[in-house]
Amino acid sequence: MKSLFYSGVALLALATGASAASCPAVTVADMMGVAPGAFPQQYELSEFQSLANCEMEFSANPDIEAMNARIRGNGDLPALADRLPAEPLVVAPYDAIGSYGGTLDALSNATESGTSDFMSVRHVNLVRYSDDLETIVPNVAKGWEWNEDFTQLTFFLREGHKWSDGAPFTAEDVEFWYENLALDTNVIASPKDYVLVGGEPMTVDAVDATTVRFNLPAPKPGLLSHFANHYAQGFQPKHFLGQFHPAVDPNADANAQALGFETGYEAIAAYYGSSDWMDTPTPMLSHPDKVAGMPADTTPTLESHILISETTEGRHLVANPYFFQVDTAGNQLPYINEQDELFVGESEVRLLKLVNAEVDYKSQALNLDYAPLLLENQETGNFSVDLKPEIALATFAFNVTSADEGKREAFGNLKFRQAMSLAINRDEINEVVYFGLGRPQQYIAFSPTPSFVPEEVEQYLAQFDPDAANALLDEIGMVDVDGDGMRELPNGDRLVLNLQVATQAISVKLVELVGQNWKDVGIDNTVKEVTTDEYRSAQSSNQLDVTMYAKGQPLAVILGISELFIPPFDNYFNLRSAMLWGEYIDSDGAAGIKPPDYVYGMMDDINAFQSAIAGSDESNEIGLRLARTMAESQLFIGTVKAVAPIYHSNTLKNFAEFQTQSYAYYRTYPYRATQWYFDE
Repeated sequence: MKSLFYSGVALLALATGASAASCPAVTVADMMGVAPGAFPQQYELSEFQSLANCEMEFSANPDIEAMNARIRGNGDLPALADRLPAEPLVVAPYDAIGSYGGTLDALSNATESGTSDFMSVRHVNLVRYSDDLETIVPNVAKGWEWNEDFTQLTFFLREGHKWSDGAPFTAEDVEFWYENLALDTNVIASPKDYVLVGGEPMTVDAVDATTVRFNLPAPKPGLLSHFANHYAQGFQPKHFLGQFHPAVDPNADANAQALGFETGYEAIAAYYGSSDWMDTPTPMLSHPDKVAGMPADTTPTLESHILISETTEGRHLVANPYFFQVDTAGNQLPYINEQDELFVGESEVRLLKLVNAEVDYKSQALNLDYAPLLLENQETGNFSVDLKPEIALATFAFNVTSADEGKREAFGNLKFRQAMSLAINRDEINEVVYFGLGRPQQYIAFSPTPSFVPEEVEQYLAQFDPDAANALLDEIGMVDVDGDGMRELPNGDRLVLNLQVATQAISVKLVELVGQNWKDVGIDNTVKEVTTDEYRSAQSSNQLDVTMYAKGQPLAVILGISELFIPPFDNYFNLRSAMLWGEYIDSDGAAGIKPPDYVYGMMDDINAFQSAIAGSDESNEIGLRLARTMAESQLFIGTVKAVAPIYHSNTLKNFAEFQTQSYAYYRTYPYRATQWYFDE
């Protein structure tokens, strides 16, 4: 067997010699003579008690009963010993054992827009990446095991773990999530890439209450990485959502009709939505007329905090009284009592609130443009701004499946896309937008560039050469017909590119510079800032001439998720293109437009890449081919890889220095926000 460590059972025997002494308040900064555990900065309970020669006594937040009373649907709280798992996860805080209390003030763009940095603060999944961004460590699951050929992944859960309403969390909740939600087209119209292996579904078996097994149709070693870095949690409460699912409860429709819904699936949609995105509006926002008669305001959670109120202006959360983590002194986490999220759509207003220190933490939708003003006000506002490398880079894509036949012909011509890349002055972008802190490069999907990709691929057509761009445009028949200095399409139609910018993931200033570069070679365009929701809607409906957003994923993510190489080359929330190619693939040719052969080659390669052992000669060869095909196709045109700000209040303690300002590892998730606390 190829085991990646099953910590619980292996260490239970070590606990027998523990004395009655209180456990030392170990922190990362001061280990107090206690040896590190099997995984960085955390322990299983038996492991910690053995290494520290102690017996842990547990303590609860003194305000937890009052907070529980605000969670509609929860009953009276049992004792802490009956709320914690028999095997809680023991977390070593970074600098100090924290104090309870306070409200974390967060800022997002809107419902489902610019919210992932805040969601990541309370996030949990089966496993996670440690803050080295290399080591996968236990979280909801206490251990895991692969079989020899990576076609069977078994997770071991924590005995006695409970949902936020006190109901048992078991392997059946993982099985229910997969079989009855992720694969049920009545819930999610089409299964997501990450719940499939080479396009085929897995099966999930609840072996017993604390053992769940994923059976894969082909090897996919990166499946574990997916559960470590992705927002989509591999579990949902069967006891709660199952009462509305016809495969689980024969009275599902009747149960839903008693609440005012026509079917059980409608009730599931009210609580879970039609995707697995975590900030889908709850009944408090989607069905305010029905929520009073529903069993709870929101679905029970395993996260550190649970939603108790939601409006179009924001959300409010309180600590989960059944949360499964404790610190090394035995205090149940989280330390912070409440979280408040405010929605502000205007970028200027968001910036003002940051300058005025009305926010405790923010990273998403903070472009480098904001940095000078934020840095200037750090001392007076008592906050800190760290500039950290981004993983994704600002990227442009021409709509090769445009509904306009003339545009489709031009955008689909490789020489046109090559010309548009050569027309971009990336050095100017780096100086003007990124203050010289970035590095020009081409989009290759992988980011940062792995060792198997040579510089020549990373820099393919990333040079500023307007003469070559003009020559290519002349060659394909895009000339200035009417003498206004701007080129027409080969069919003679006027061309004005509509550059719609959502500032959540790309700078307006950068788009304006690129727009001017393209005008300089005769391609007319207009730049317009739109909301993220407007941008995503227009992108999804194939209405945009050019799509633009930050794009690129690290190797660890691509090992588990193949969507960057399959039309439309990403998910709803990110940069997509060739929407009608995607429709053709999804419909097995019944609708849309058939992609060219090289796209099918990429699809075959990504499946083979995910089945290979990372770092092997086979894996590296396929990975290089994927990167080269992506660069040479020019479906996506990269600009500059740079840095971006991370903002946090100086009163927020145990706040570790991030390695990257990035969505890729799910933002704060590696940095253990459950041990943040306020020192005011």
